[in-house]
Amino acid sequence: MAFPTLLDRIENRTFDELRIGDTASISRTLTEKDIELFAIMSGDVNPAHVDEDFAKSDMFHKIIAHGMWGGALISTVLGTQLPGPGAIYLGQSLRFRRPVGLGDTIVVSVRVAEMDAEKHRVTLECQAVNQRGEVVISGTAEVIAPMEKISRERVSLPEVRLLEKGKHYRHLIDMSRGLYPILTAVVHPVDAASLLAAFEAAEENLIIPVLVGPEQKIRAAAEKANIDISQFRTEYTEHSHQAAERAVSMARERKVEALMKGSLPTDEVVHFVDAPQGLRTARRMSHVSDLEVPGFPRPLFITDTVLNVSPSVMDKRDIVQNAIDLAHAVGLLEPRVAILSAQDLVAPGLQSSFDAAVLCKMADRGQITGGVLDGPMGYDVAVSENAAKKKNIVSPVAGKADILIMPDLEAGTMLVKQLEYMADTQSAGVIVGARVPVIMSVRTEHKMARLGSCALALLSVRNGQGIRPSPSGSAEFQD
Repeated sequence: MAFPTLLDRIENRTFDELRIGDTASISRTLTEKDIELFAIMSGDVNPAHVDEDFAKSDMFHKIIAHGMWGGALISTVLGTQLPGPGAIYLGQSLRFRRPVGLGDTIVVSVRVAEMDAEKHRVTLECQAVNQRGEVVISGTAEVIAPMEKISRERVSLPEVRLLEKGKHYRHLIDMSRGLYPILTAVVHPVDAASLLAAFEAAEENLIIPVLVGPEQKIRAAAEKANIDISQFRTEYTEHSHQAAERAVSMARERKVEALMKGSLPTDEVVHFVDAPQGLRTARRMSHVSDLEVPGFPRPLFITDTVLNVSPSVMDKRDIVQNAIDLAHAVGLLEPRVAILSAQDLVAPGLQSSFDAAVLCKMADRGQITGGVLDGPMGYDVAVSENAAKKKNIVSPVAGKADILIMPDLEAGTMLVKQLEYMADTQSAGVIVGARVPVIMSVRTEHKMARLGSCALALLSVRNGQGIRPSPSGSAEFQD
């Protein structure tokens, strides 16, 4: 049984206990998290505090703390130590003498300077000194000191995790800078969301849209979204089926380098892409979801969640290779691939566990290349090193997986939806393994995920291709 200590309690000093010259202090080291939390709480996003590039050109040439971050620490001393709980803060006068930079450690101290017995008011001298002995803040504070003794257990505050949504997708977009945008047939963009997705991607130089679909519906959607489509090429058709058929034909004729799903159902697009006269290659097509999971240290590629309902082991071979190739395109030189199953060992009656073992042997024999495979593996072992240790599983993939190969479409779809709706996960997605990539996640509410899908397609097309802009404005393929 653990007994509370003095550190677990917070106790004040009443007016009668205070004496001129009494002091109290705390020490804090400024971290990036401190600055971000203060900016979120206050709304003060002055670039001197939150924009490293701007800060380098500013007078201090570095990120500095908000002045009132130090002021808040003075309040901490007054409210928790001297006088402590029950004190009423009346006012303060502070001078900010020097900036506080990341990594600086400051000691914040207060000293009782004056006491008014009639009104129970106390004036305190306040000061913050950095690790070099330089005064960074000085001033005074006035409080009404408590008259009754208060001693209480210290309240445990919740843990705060700062989540920068879209950071991974911004990284993909940054990787795409300098690459020529891919000429992309946007299939049946007859609602505002689909047109907006194409417009946003064009603004980021990820795609050059070609709008394919019924003219009147596209124009009505453009008017609703307040988008000028005169800047885009168009291929007008009578209906959605014809739009999908025409877009696929354009890809076969190398008139476009990618497709983007508009407002028509996924299976309608796939029907024409996967048709005998569609965009098939020798490899099985598959969909790869690129997930940004809050709190998880890296993006997760999950496949297949759209196309292959009950893939055979040979289908899975292509699904694995497709995902590895896409991972290479975004900079993962040797992605770690977990072949998921309900158990971590090959088990009778559990086909996914047998498939996993076969796939790993195929990788050993060079039938799958470019990644490190292991399986069968449970989801917990794939993503958690602690789970792997508890189960005594030693593997270069366990707890470190970049790619999760799902047993079937049902399992993959349910996992992605669970992460999206219960863990606030964002999901980009692209179909690979066809003659051209098919951009899928364009109607999601997350703008960065939409752009991330387009960046995935651009990187997969341009990876090792050697594309530069031509004077005519089209892409030139270099040998």
